[in-house]
Amino acid sequence: MIRDAARRAAGHIRRTPLLTSPFLDEIAGRRVYVKPECLQHTGSFKARGAWSALSAMDPDLRSAGVMAYSSGNHAQGVAWAAACHGAPAVILMPSDAPALKRANTAALGAEVVLYDRATESREEIGERIATERGLTLVRPYDEPQVIAGQGTVGLEIAAQAAEAGIDAAEVLVCCGGGGLTSGIALACEAEAPGLRVRPVEPEGFDDVRRSLLAGGIERNDSLSGSICDAIVTPQPGDLTFPIIRRLCGPGLAVSDDEALHGMAQAFLRLKVVAEPGGAVALAAALLRPTEITGDAVVVVISGGNVDPEVHSGALARHGRTS
Repeated sequence: MIRDAARRAAGHIRRTPLLTSPFLDEIAGRRVYVKPECLQHTGSFKARGAWSALSAMDPDLRSAGVMAYSSGNHAQGVAWAAACHGAPAVILMPSDAPALKRANTAALGAEVVLYDRATESREEIGERIATERGLTLVRPYDEPQVIAGQGTVGLEIAAQAAEAGIDAAEVLVCCGGGGLTSGIALACEAEAPGLRVRPVEPEGFDDVRRSLLAGGIERNDSLSGSICDAIVTPQPGDLTFPIIRRLCGPGLAVSDDEALHGMAQAFLRLKVVAEPGGAVALAAALLRPTEITGDAVVVVISGGNVDPEVHSGALARHGRTS
């Protein structure tokens, strides 16, 4: 399915590069290779899963319209893919989602419906709206075609790692519900078995890390309170967690301040804009060196949809070069 998704994505999805910086290598104490999915259409990897899901959908179902729930990146991905296919889209977004993400989703032509993530269930609201309007729900991670689309990142990493002469490394992936993590892990299992994927999350919202330790799905106590909104989810997915448990190494967690540090280093060293949730994997590579093995690490920056004041705040706090 991942290879089929890659074929359908040809000419529509960007092949993002693998970037390096001697400054990042020095900070991390090993070679650091960064996959900037913030350069993808709509500013995040989510465009891949959305394109995969919609391009594989029955044309009649697609033309009737699609529904998605998301804090912003999946929202924009589905809105973009729907617009490309000439299909209407309704997107359910938390009321505290960054203004940039809400505005971009609407600008892509989607109808935006807001909800309170602290008191309301997006799954219940999404199912109800989809049923009432006859829309096809495109889930953000617990959806096979979405996982397959995210897995195309892993196919690219496997090929680019081989080109760089990397046959063994840990691959740090920003993780929410686990669609990107599980997709990359499946692709690496097939194409680059020497690459071991590890999920990275915000402290206090590390449900995947805790689930791996417990051997079963653990929920977060809260769904708000982190600047890493893009990867704050209730719990790992029912489809994604068994894949992660089988294929991935132990999870990592970083603080919000460390995520801001990762954002600043991405900008200073790579000239790349990362959002907080998209920077946690880079933060772990730079600030958790003793928790990582090997002389090389691959890092995915999963998204760059950050409000300007948050980004400028990260630079003000951690933007010193000495």
